[in-house]
Amino acid sequence: MKTKSFLSILAVSFIVSAYSQKATMELSFTAMDNGQYVPLDSILIENLTQGGDTTLYEPDTVLVLDYATNIYDRETIGENRLTVSQNYPNPFSNQTKIDIYLPEKEKTEIVVRDILGRKLVQNNRLLDRGVHSFIFYPGNEQYYLFTVTGNQTGKTIKMLNMKRNTTFNQTNKIVYSAYYETPINFKSLAAIYNFIFNPGDQLRYTGYAKTLNEVNGSDVIVDAPETDEFYEFNISEGIPCPGIPFVDYEGQVYNTVHIGSQCWLKENLNVGIMINGSLNQQNNDSTEKYCYNNDPVNCNTLGGLYQWNEMMQYTTIQGTQGICPTGWHIPTDEEWKQLEGEVDSQYGYPDPVWDTTEWRGFDVGLNLKSTSGWLSGGNGSNLYGFKSLASGYRKSDGNFSSIQLFATFWLSSDYNNTSAWERFLSYNLDSAYRLFYDKDYGRSIRCLQD
Repeated sequence: MKTKSFLSILAVSFIVSAYSQKATMELSFTAMDNGQYVPLDSILIENLTQGGDTTLYEPDTVLVLDYATNIYDRETIGENRLTVSQNYPNPFSNQTKIDIYLPEKEKTEIVVRDILGRKLVQNNRLLDRGVHSFIFYPGNEQYYLFTVTGNQTGKTIKMLNMKRNTTFNQTNKIVYSAYYETPINFKSLAAIYNFIFNPGDQLRYTGYAKTLNEVNGSDVIVDAPETDEFYEFNISEGIPCPGIPFVDYEGQVYNTVHIGSQCWLKENLNVGIMINGSLNQQNNDSTEKYCYNNDPVNCNTLGGLYQWNEMMQYTTIQGTQGICPTGWHIPTDEEWKQLEGEVDSQYGYPDPVWDTTEWRGFDVGLNLKSTSGWLSGGNGSNLYGFKSLASGYRKSDGNFSSIQLFATFWLSSDYNNTSAWERFLSYNLDSAYRLFYDKDYGRSIRCLQD
């Protein structure tokens, strides 16, 4: 879960309020992946205080909320008011496009300012009813405020220039591009129809975008805005489970990932009190865990390692909750086969290949492994956001082994009194290993929603 980015909004709020005649709030969004801007596909906004949700779809990245009346009828939205679309693309480099809709013919003033409110470009035109497209060519500023003022009202959007040239001065320029007589759909305005909001309500934003590797990704931000805000998503691979983007459990936040019909925790479980690897975990009042090489830092980054009985909380019932959060459970051997069939590009579920033992599948391991942290050349594609880490394991003799080489996971399906089914992923293979092992080994745990 991320927080809002730091951006001075004092000048923005002053300029917007100068033209607004309603008590409105603007929430603007952008997205980053590994330090580079990526376009958002959509943004889900949920009101956690009052209930209800709405969605923005590209190219719209601004939500306009009228909290004075909380009335959003079609007479006041879209077709009968001056409307300015969010520029596209945003962020942009070299140039960006803005559409302006006018409900009737009128004189307009277009002004572009920098973040401090200094006027950079002014354009006055008499425009007919309909949609008018403009192209903006940036100078050297990073942030721009694009304001359109008509006879009765005005509208300001914020634009982000991601390709600044500081070696020489460039001229900011607005160029008229096209005219459409028929109104187009400005989804940023239509989206708030029937969306009830008061300043200070807690909102949850889920941004969806493709990563730089063209993998579907997302990020979640929770905030309680009381004025205009600018949010920056940090996109990572994987799509969160609908309505459950994360789980707060035992003081730690776990993200979720939706793969096929299953909802998984995106991180290895890290719950309990660390004990030394030389000791066996006991059936007592405390959940116990191993941290690789007896270093608690490894539990924070890779999750804990658990013996099978401790993980199961000393039952042998398949699919039991064990040490997972309420509403979640330790996956069974069959449920893990379903995951494998979903992510493998050649063998779907329930192909008989998944019932075999040892190394099986075509690229299941590659697609489950994270894109970093594995021995050189062994990183995965993380195609579905499962993000399996090379966390190694604790052997039955109390020693630790294979960090950066293997990921090992216990399942809730036992084989006999002393052994249970598990999965291996390796740095040097694209397949996945299925076999049964001694329950005294310490493995990683992933929880699956009930």
